[in-house]
Amino acid sequence: MPRYRAIAEDLAQKIRSGRYRAGDALPPQRELSTSYGVTLMTLRQALQVLNDDGLIVQQPGRGTFVAPPHAEYRLDTLKSLGDELRKQGYPVRTEVVSTTLRPIPASLSKPMGLPAGHKGLRLTRVRHLSRQPVIHQVSWIPEPIASAIKGVDFGEVPLYTALAQAGVRVHRASERIRPSLLTGSVAELLERSPGGPVFFSERVTYDADGLVAVLDQATIVGDALEIRTDRATTDLSLEWISQHF
Repeated sequence: MPRYRAIAEDLAQKIRSGRYRAGDALPPQRELSTSYGVTLMTLRQALQVLNDDGLIVQQPGRGTFVAPPHAEYRLDTLKSLGDELRKQGYPVRTEVVSTTLRPIPASLSKPMGLPAGHKGLRLTRVRHLSRQPVIHQVSWIPEPIASAIKGVDFGEVPLYTALAQAGVRVHRASERIRPSLLTGSVAELLERSPGGPVFFSERVTYDADGLVAVLDQATIVGDALEIRTDRATTDLSLEWISQHF
């Protein structure tokens, strides 16, 4: 491997691990070239690789800064958002805000095909990407699935993993995404000001029998992620791309 490639990989790993966070300035080029034992030309080749990959931003006269990580979430899979980000090597921490077994609101139980008053597990989480809260997620899991997974530590075990362990076979999902504005209570948890732009995603996941296994409602910071599509003659791929946060 060329030396500049090895340096680029090492710096990329430090960025993705959170050692250098979004907005942080990297050490001066001369300092970096000395620490890696290479010429300035070799170091600049490495920085160009990071720049091309969208990991850094070079500002003439100011220095080199860490850009927001370009994490992707494919909407054409049955994986969760957290699983997709982890798969790409980004450190995702899940903070469990609350877990309660209660009647599902009528506004949700009807589209879920459930009778009024049907109970479910209300799981509220905040997703931290690169140490910053960017997603507020409320998941409703109806009975009898709820009782089978209510004792799970969702800070450590992904919801879809818990479903699989409980014998739930996920078959398909439908998802709607619309722009919205950040509300007071959620804004506080995401450490943002109310009224900021967000994406609101509502995803319904069905089991092999066509019954609703999960209804997810996610508020995603609008300047942290964008939607990207790749089109071909045979298919359409949709992805979340992380941006500024």
